Amino acid sequence: MSCKRIPTTQNKENMSSFQIEGGRRLSGSITPQGAKNEALQVICAVLLTSESVTISNLPDILDVNNLIGLLGDMGVIIRRDSSDTYTFKADHLNLDYLQSDDYYRQSASLRGSVMLVGPLVARYGKAIIPKPGGDKIGRRRLDTHFIGIQKLGADFQYNAATKRYDIAAKKLTGCYMLLDEASVTGTANILMAAVLAEGTTTIYNAACEPYLQQLCRMLNSMGANISGIGSNLLTIQGVTTLGGCAHRILPDMIEVGSFIGMAAMTGSEITIKDVAYGELGIIPDSFRRMGIRLEQRGDDIFIPQQDSYTIESFIDGSIMTIADAPWPGLTPDLLSVFLVIATRAQGSVLIHQKMFESRLFFVDKLIDMGAQIILCDPHRATVIGQGGHIQLRAATMSSPDIRAGIALLIAALSAEGTSIIHNIDQIDRGYQDIENRLNALGANIKRI
Repeated sequence: MSCKRIPTTQNKENMSSFQIEGGRRLSGSITPQGAKNEALQVICAVLLTSESVTISNLPDILDVNNLIGLLGDMGVIIRRDSSDTYTFKADHLNLDYLQSDDYYRQSASLRGSVMLVGPLVARYGKAIIPKPGGDKIGRRRLDTHFIGIQKLGADFQYNAATKRYDIAAKKLTGCYMLLDEASVTGTANILMAAVLAEGTTTIYNAACEPYLQQLCRMLNSMGANISGIGSNLLTIQGVTTLGGCAHRILPDMIEVGSFIGMAAMTGSEITIKDVAYGELGIIPDSFRRMGIRLEQRGDDIFIPQQDSYTIESFIDGSIMTIADAPWPGLTPDLLSVFLVIATRAQGSVLIHQKMFESRLFFVDKLIDMGAQIILCDPHRATVIGQGGHIQLRAATMSSPDIRAGIALLIAALSAEGTSIIHNIDQIDRGYQDIENRLNALGANIKRI
């Protein structure tokens, strides 16, 4: 059965708040959803071929569903094979749709839509993209995307009045490029343009996150010729056409980390199932540095009940710093979780969010709940852990972005009393059916 848009349980715009009864211990097992960041990349890649591409383990979340809906409106034939598996066939795109108000509105609200540029320019020689939206976490420039695709031979024009980019290329030709930053989505966008460019493209300072590695493997299974996968030096031998494939998305490492933090904050014993442990990098050890015990059991993570945990200090006795860095460093998407779990720890930690200058501003909500946090500047916050001396108190708050939203939910689950979180569409953008999955572990979360 083919369709353009499939309604999902995540379209709950009329239900915009969570009511959370805090102070409950959780128990049981939970399985992470498919990785959001990988899903947005590989869905855009289906535009590179006229043949069928089947993608499984897709998360049922707003950002993914909205991107699927956008492709359907562009003329991609979409079949839902099961709850988490879709088949895409982009054999006849309606490129006139790119000029429509509906396209402008849809793509402007979805930051992942910027990764349509590489596939569209590579296969059709043109693309149109409005300035994309997404989280309000500070400046998120697109220079890396556009400069890289320009070096392949595309011409970019920006209309400041309409906030629209028009991109055209008569021919893409491979070249050497050194990226100014190891942008994950920028690398993905350039990579998807380069696979159909003539000749050899070399991308140095490329992102090498597991999601990007997965995109490379998917493209190679479609007939691309990419080497250096897993390193920051990618070499792409251009091909003339790509074929279909079947691809399975990794478990979402951000959900895995969120569940580890949730178990620690609520003093709960839980098992996180099927986590693809080998792809988690430094994440498990970063939680251990916060004093959180966790065990690898096969491909599962077991977190025992801990009534307290103590933040380590560095070997010379100085205060622990948790900072984000390009892979294999710690992903910035988990720093909000590390910040909130530090409020219950014994000891102090400096959280250094290097990549986004507005992502730590949600700490005022944690301070209102009784946390002791000093926001040093837009990038750094010092958390003085209270251990078991002070329990966070319930509060009414609003979620500013996906990752702050889950951090506030974790805080509310551990707090004394009933909290309200507004603007939970932000949480729905990245976390599938989160309240029902957590309620199955013993939480009490209601949509109101």
